Amino acid sequence: MEDYAEATTAERVRRVINGYGEGKKAVEGTGGGFSFYELGAPLMIDGNLNPDVPEARIREYVYYTETKLPMPPASEAEPHLLGVHNRAAYYFYYLSDAVTTLNEAFLRTIRTEADSYMIYADINALDEATMKRHHITFKKIPRDITLL
Repeated sequence: MEDYAEATTAERVRRVINGYGEGKKAVEGTGGGFSFYELGAPLMIDGNLNPDVPEARIREYVYYTETKLPMPPASEAEPHLLGVHNRAAYYFYYLSDAVTTLNEAFLRTIRTEADSYMIYADINALDEATMKRHHITFKKIPRDITLL
């Protein structure tokens, strides 16, 4: 919307806060304040991840969506671990240029002990018995894998 929000809307809000007019037509301000932010690129486009959004932002969003908490510092030992909350470990197995598969090989990379595991990947190759035995919930990463 070009500069409409900054030039027009923000100025109107400032006048409500600070007051406006002179003499008998003066209107007292309400006080308070506001913040003006510019939005970045949308996370999703047509139901798929936006390839222009940095992976770090996607990871933060996924962890916050699951826990309603900011993401803890990254683990050097487990690059796909988002964090642990309430004894559940959250993993985001994502590669920007390749399809990821939740399989036995990926399970062997998990070092974090937890009561349950939420794992995001493109494909799940584990059978139901393995999922139950390890208390795993699989979530498909929403992206158009034909673009890879």
